[in-house]
Amino acid sequence: MNEPSVRLTSSEMASPEAAPTEAAHPEASADRAWSYETAAVQTGIARGLGQTIGFPVHAAAAFQFSTLEEAQEEFQTNAGLSYARIQNPTVRALEGRITALEGGTETVALASGQAATLTAILSVCRAGDHVVATSSLFGGSTGLLTNVLPLMGIETTLVSGGPDAVRAALRPQTRLVWAEMISNPSGDVADLAALANLAHAGGALLAIDNTCGGAGYLCAPLAHGADLVAQSLTKWAGGHGSVMGGAVTVGASHDLRRNPIYTDGGDASLLALRGVGALAWRQRWLGASQMGMTLAPHSAFLIAQGLETLALRLGRESATALALAQWLSAHPRVGAVSYAGLEDHPSFPLVGRYLPRGAGAVLTFEVQDPSAFLARVQVLRIAPNLGDVRTLVVHPWTTTHGRIPEAARRAAGVNPGTIRMSVGVEDLADLKADIEQAL
Repeated sequence: MNEPSVRLTSSEMASPEAAPTEAAHPEASADRAWSYETAAVQTGIARGLGQTIGFPVHAAAAFQFSTLEEAQEEFQTNAGLSYARIQNPTVRALEGRITALEGGTETVALASGQAATLTAILSVCRAGDHVVATSSLFGGSTGLLTNVLPLMGIETTLVSGGPDAVRAALRPQTRLVWAEMISNPSGDVADLAALANLAHAGGALLAIDNTCGGAGYLCAPLAHGADLVAQSLTKWAGGHGSVMGGAVTVGASHDLRRNPIYTDGGDASLLALRGVGALAWRQRWLGASQMGMTLAPHSAFLIAQGLETLALRLGRESATALALAQWLSAHPRVGAVSYAGLEDHPSFPLVGRYLPRGAGAVLTFEVQDPSAFLARVQVLRIAPNLGDVRTLVVHPWTTTHGRIPEAARRAAGVNPGTIRMSVGVEDLADLKADIEQAL
């Protein structure tokens, strides 16, 4: 299946300090269209004698200026490098790679997926504003929307039932519609075009959590009408359970003219002062500069390495997940199986529209005694993470979704017998054998 090429400019292909080398090698700096796989390993890597073939780690807390005027300009614009809480060359190179893979205009990398979610929401919402979110969400996102944001005067309506339910929940104060590209753990797929049309008609933006979309590999929501993409880089981007991170990527076509955060003040408003870059500027200002949710340079280095093999890993993992879902659906000791790649899943028609490379690596299935099942696994590992090279299983009812109300748990596709599985790169036959003996 053909996927759109990733369009890269010379500034996206080179790290900030590599400009002279790039200029000396025009074949590396000319605009070109690259596939996802090529962009994932080439973006941000400078060419030339003595250049590294991977991201260098810049372990620095601050950066020098030559003059007072240079320092003043940087502190007013944040366009370059001043203090590592705001920007770091290694983190910046990672941000450029994610921007290219997601098809956006700018990315802010942060310390965790939860930090990215909070930053994305606060970039367009303030006290008195309203969010509409689909109820099939990661438990941490539900907790943030229902426990933390109300402390800031931001109200959320959780809905189930697709675009029609979102339409019914919209208000004049709605600034954001939030959904997961592939929901965790039920596997529901967001109808991006329908949600974007609803949000934009009401003057709101559409934000998509693309964690299970694999950093743009399975789907690039910005190409289908989303305005923001937030994600946990801890998962498939990192890929090895060794690092935490998150990112928010901004698309090119978002309309902020009906959001008072950006229009209050007239000629002195944020939109007037920052123009098309206002949204990305506010995200960096909030998430990094003001709240200090900074991604460490070594973490950025590890995530960048993970991105280089993401296509290989997630392609295999998705194929294995589909095979396991089909096998489990016919197993006499297994109850309901939820995986969007199965023809009986409600989101199956959307897979062909938005996920041509597969429905992802996460599935759920019901067992009669989750405690006994988990006690017997030998290849599968019990851990509350996703996107690892190892296959991980967890009991969401008592762990990842254990702190949210029962009704919200069930709305997210979590029941007392649910096992969530994040499929790794192990051999399919070994995984089947381990599940069989555990059952």
